[in-house]
Amino acid sequence: MDDILETVKEKLPQLRGLNAVVAFDCGDDGHIVIDATGDEPEISDDDPSDADCILKIKKANLEKLIAGKLDPMLAFTMGKLKIKGSMGVAAKLSSMLD
Repeated sequence: MDDILETVKEKLPQLRGLNAVVAFDCGDDGHIVIDATGDEPEISDDDPSDADCILKIKKANLEKLIAGKLDPMLAFTMGKLKIKGSMGVAAKLSSMLD
C-alpha cells in the first residue's frame, strides 16, 4: 500500500474543496482515509467507518484507478468498485482526480 499512498499524497492538492472524508478500503491489504474537510487535505490510516464515502476496491484495481488506467464509472458498473455512503461525494472525487 506504500506505493499507492505516495501516489495519493501527490494528488491531495487536487482534492481541495471536496469537503468530505473519503476512504479507500482494500480489505486485507489495508485502507487509506482522505480528510478533505479542511483547507489542506490530509491522508491517514484512521478508522474508515466515519468516512462520508467508502470506496471498496481491490488493491490492484485501486492502483489502476489512481494511475488513470481504470475508469471509475466502468469499475463501478463492473462491480470492481463498491460505494458505501454518499454517491455525490464519489462522483465529485472522480471528477477531481481526472
